[in-house]
Amino acid sequence: MLFSSLEFIFLFLPISVGLYFVLPRRARNAWLLLSGLAFYGFAEPKFLPLMVLTVALDYSFGLLIERQLKKRKSARALLILAIALNIGQLAFFKYFAPTEWGLPVGISFYTFQALSYVIDVYRREVSANKNAVDFGAYVVLFPQLVAGPIVRYSDVERELRERRHSLLGFAEGMRTFCVGLAKKAILANTAGGVWESLAGEQSFVGSALAIFFFAMQIYFDFSGYSDMAIGLGRVFGFSFPQNFNYPYTAKSISEFWRRWHISLSSWFREYVYIPLGGNRRGRVRTYLNLAITWALTGIWHGATVNFLLWGLYFAILLIIEKAFLEKALKRAPSVLRHAYALFFIGLGWVIFVSDGTVVGFDGLACALRLVGVGVNSFISPYAKYELARALLLAPLLIIGATPLPKRLYLWLKRRFVRFGAIGDVCLPIFALLLSVAYIVSSGYNPFLYFRF
Repeated sequence: MLFSSLEFIFLFLPISVGLYFVLPRRARNAWLLLSGLAFYGFAEPKFLPLMVLTVALDYSFGLLIERQLKKRKSARALLILAIALNIGQLAFFKYFAPTEWGLPVGISFYTFQALSYVIDVYRREVSANKNAVDFGAYVVLFPQLVAGPIVRYSDVERELRERRHSLLGFAEGMRTFCVGLAKKAILANTAGGVWESLAGEQSFVGSALAIFFFAMQIYFDFSGYSDMAIGLGRVFGFSFPQNFNYPYTAKSISEFWRRWHISLSSWFREYVYIPLGGNRRGRVRTYLNLAITWALTGIWHGATVNFLLWGLYFAILLIIEKAFLEKALKRAPSVLRHAYALFFIGLGWVIFVSDGTVVGFDGLACALRLVGVGVNSFISPYAKYELARALLLAPLLIIGATPLPKRLYLWLKRRFVRFGAIGDVCLPIFALLLSVAYIVSSGYNPFLYFRF
């Protein structure tokens, strides 16, 4: 079930939120657990037992590890077993299970989330949760269950026990949800339609437009979904971490990855890069640690070779920046730094999407055309048509990917008091209605990260 589906907006969401606030406080975590299981079961009924097994295993491992912390070797053995079972389950379904089985939706996200809890118990950073219902609610909390952000247990430990609700918090959460829905249903879906129509283009302009629209689709698609998750979490009294911070405004690859899918980057830094030694063991070891971390990041996204190459591609860029380029970039004009980042981010998306999911798209050929090799023509007749459409759509997408709309809105609120009072109510309602209109009028409503 997609957040941008009519059954979610008009059926599941009103029922889940309405009953949540009707129930007494002591029953609300149980309702979150049940509603999360119902949400997942609606989408993946055959994999619901796998979800329940993950919750049961990691709940049990948390308790067992905490009891054995004084016996460090026993606790370490339990931790290794927990990691092996979690990663083994993830690896089996992503890389070895028969194709006809399909991939359990959200398995990459909820596995990492549950595993971070077990590791943090071993590190004594959190105490094991003795309440199975509360722990289950944490793992299967439906706002961020299938696509993140990846929420560490320490981020919501207090809120699982005691949450404060207010009309202001509810309103802020729903506004954030409506903004995310508009990003997904209006901007991402529109950009995705153009991307798929251009995927087989052989000209330079056609290739450049195709990658531009894919880059915009995946940003608005995933950041919109994250906004919806964060907004719904706020409705239920949870404060989820920010997952995107205008990544296309970055002026280096390092900065881009501090702004894109922040919860995943933080997870790999905290649980892979730093345990490997981070940057504390010399330059060569630092580069090796970066390469390992980014290879695993690529593999996390999928079993095809392009994802491994995508991870290693960014590892190489990050190593080059860390070795010498970062200092040179700081002296370069801001425009050149930004152009450099966007160019190599774009080439990265070519690798990322070159897994055969889009008919007619040849990633290597597209990459060569973008650097001027193997260009059949500068612009084809069809690319001319799409370019005319892009001239209208692209400025809206580019501006939407920057902080400008938010800054303008906040300025208007400060400048005109009545605008703030009206805008906080009317604009989210307008965004919701317009998004629903787009969903109803178009059958194109995918979510890219469900594949991961």
